[in-house]
This record gives sequence, structure tokens and C-alpha cells, in this order.
Amino acid sequence: MIAPKDALSHLLNLGQIAPDWIGSTSISGCDPILPTDFLLGTAGASVIAAAGVAASDLWQLRTGKRQRIAVDMRSAVAALRSDHYCRVNGSQLPDYRSAIHGFYPTRDSRWIQIHCNQPHHRDGVANFFGTGIDRTAIEKTIKKSWNAIDLENALTEAQLCAGTVRTREEWINHPHARIIDTLPLLDIVRIGDSQAEPLKSGDRPLSGIRVLDLTHVIAGPVGGRTMAEHGAEVLRLNAPHRPIHKHQMIDFGHGKRSAHLDLDTPKGVQQLKDLVSNADIFLQGYRPNALASRGLSPENLADLRPGIICINLCAYGHAGPWSHKRGFDSLVQSVSGMVDDETIRKNSAKPIHLPAQGLDYCTGYLIGFAAMAALAKRAREGGSYLIRISLCQTGHWIYNLGRIEQDIDNSCVSIPKFEELSDLLIEEHGPFGTVRHLAPIAKLSETPGRWSRPSAPYGTDAPKWMT
Repeated sequence: MIAPKDALSHLLNLGQIAPDWIGSTSISGCDPILPTDFLLGTAGASVIAAAGVAASDLWQLRTGKRQRIAVDMRSAVAALRSDHYCRVNGSQLPDYRSAIHGFYPTRDSRWIQIHCNQPHHRDGVANFFGTGIDRTAIEKTIKKSWNAIDLENALTEAQLCAGTVRTREEWINHPHARIIDTLPLLDIVRIGDSQAEPLKSGDRPLSGIRVLDLTHVIAGPVGGRTMAEHGAEVLRLNAPHRPIHKHQMIDFGHGKRSAHLDLDTPKGVQQLKDLVSNADIFLQGYRPNALASRGLSPENLADLRPGIICINLCAYGHAGPWSHKRGFDSLVQSVSGMVDDETIRKNSAKPIHLPAQGLDYCTGYLIGFAAMAALAKRAREGGSYLIRISLCQTGHWIYNLGRIEQDIDNSCVSIPKFEELSDLLIEEHGPFGTVRHLAPIAKLSETPGRWSRPSAPYGTDAPKWMT
């Protein structure tokens, strides 16, 4: 088992941040906090602390002043489930899962997970099986006609999202897993030259920093939210025709503005290029080459705006045979052995995910951390940078933190309820009404995290910078 401070030290090394920040950082609490033997508390606390350290490093670079960072593991674990603790006008966020989303037994007595919460994925799955949105009919078809790996391959070929529940041994011997094991958790690569850019004046670590957030679901939006927490101007861009669940903007949109922009049109591409020319960070989670085909590769962006920091987020990593495969947190858990391990530990007849989407949320905080580390490099050395990160790399990192060795007493360790976390919640009033949600988790002594604006519906703002 790796201790939280050791995990934090590893992260600071990846970000090339001075190790003496460890002495200014406290992490209280210990695993287990959730009913799992995976070290989700350690993972969550260390990535949130790393983001806090990176913000503090920028503050010291800006002002010469140092501050202390504190993270409580109970709070960090809640942050790995933040959408569960969000209330809108007193009501819990709706469950947007499709009726045909989930696990299915296959002909060869295995399990496959089909991910189809997005409407186009749901309709694609229904058309693939020719059953309509009928879970019973799909289950019968799979049980009768499909082996797990064959179905996984067929759905992947159809550009749909699925993953066979593998054992850890199967996964570590998989060609893609072998490639992922050679990659760092994240990397910050210099892709162009530019003059050093001193940080602008302001009262927060990211004052004056402009971020374009072209991501969806959880990991990317959490990354943008983390930067907004420390004062960045974050502009969330979404195609007007893209189906996005409203609740994702409610909990992941704190501090952000939101605009519509259609990259399928020349006007939309030009609008984005105009925004990039005055941006500092470009965060995107599109399919590989989707933006490059529009002249928006990281190299193109670095030519357009020398000093830009590009962040490429994907499910399975930028290298290996699955680098183009569509995926989500829960699918990576399934294919990589996490689900199988959790299912065996809980002696369940059906597959079980971890009690938090830790890959998504940890990756989100790592995005914020890496972006701020790259800003410090730009301020000191100049240059344009590319940050590469994936859910799969985060999953391998969590696995390598180790496991809790003793038996977990599920009567003493349970998922925290909303009513138990009142001390961690704050309230905002905005376009969605009254929203009660988790406050920033990392406690910074000189520049406490906060969001300067409430969440707003997609397309509320114009696609332009405020200043």
C-alpha cells in the first residue's frame, strides 16, 4: 500500500513541481472510507492535494508568497461522487441511465458491459441488435448468439461502447495493457517554442488565465471546474446538436460560462480559432484526429497561439491498439480487472463496479494539476505544451497504489449519505434555481478555492471572452 504523501510526491515529480511542497501539505484520514479494498481515498486525496499544490506554486510564482494546503480524505472521497451530493431546488439530480445500459451474460458464460447512456449510443445499440430499446430482447439475443470478446469487437467496429469483464490476469496480458504499463500516469510534452509568459496580476492563482473546455461527461469537465475553482476564466463549448445531459452541467459547471459552437461548420471552426488566439489552455476530449482534421491539432494550435497548453483526454490512452476505442470510466473498470476483483470480493453473482467513478474524477483533478504545472513551466521557461492523459492510465495508477489487506467490515464502512455531509456543502443561486453542492475540497490558507459564478445551461453565453 502506498501512503497518500508518497502518492502526492510521485505526482509532483511528474509535474516537475518542487518536492518541498510536501512539507506544506497535510492529508488527514485513511482508507478505507468506501466499501472497497481499492485505495480510492488515497487516490482522491493525493490528486486533489496535487491540484492544490500546483495552484499554490503559481501563487508563489505570482506573488512570492507561500501557503499551506490541507485535504481531508473523507471530503476527497465525497468529491469522487460529487454528482450524488448535488441537489437542485431540494431534489436529487435525475438518473439519466438508459434502460439498456449495463451488464449482460453471454453465450460463453461471461459478462459484457454495454455503455449507452448517450442517446446516439443507445439508438446505435438498439439498431445493432434489431430489437429496439428492449432490454429483455437484447439479453436473449446476446445469451443465445454472442460470445463476449466477439461481441465486444463487433460493437467496437460499429463505433459503439462495450467492454468484456476481464480478470486482472487477462488484462495485464492484453496487448493494450502492456503498452499502457510503459506510459507514465500523464505527460507534459513541449511542442513549440515561445517566450516566457509571466503571470498576470490578480488576487487568485489563475487570475487572467483563459481556458477553453471542449469536454463532456465527467473527467474533462471536472478538470475545467478545478481550474475555475482557482480563478481561471473557463468557457465551456458544446455543439448545439450534441445531446448532453443537463445534470452534467449543473454539477460540473460551477464557475464556468457556456456557449454553443458548431465545429461542423466553417464559421464554427473560425470562431474557435479566434478564441484560441487569446486562450491559455485548450482542453478537449474529442476522438483522436477529430480536431486535427479541422486544422486544430495541438501543433496547429501552437502555431496559432505560441504558448498554448493543449490537453488531450481520452479513454484508453494515446498509444496501443485500443487508442481509438471509445470508452468511459465504467468500461475501463470492466476490461481492466477492477470489476472482476470487486465482484469476487463481494461474492456477487453479477458484476459490480467500484463505489465511485474514481477513474473519471481522479483524471479530472489530474487535468487541473497538469495544466497548472504546465503554466508554471511556461512562466519560467516559455514554450507550448501538450498534456496527454487517459482514464486507462489513471486506472493502472490506482491499481498500482496497492490494496487494503485486511477484511473490510461493511457494517462500519459505507458510502456516505447526503445527510452526513452537510458540513461539506455550499449553496448557490442561479439559472437552475437553488443548487446545493460540495464546496472545493482542497483548503488553501491564502487563496481559498471558490467559484465566481453559478452553473448555467448550455449555450447561455456568447462564444467570446469576457475581457
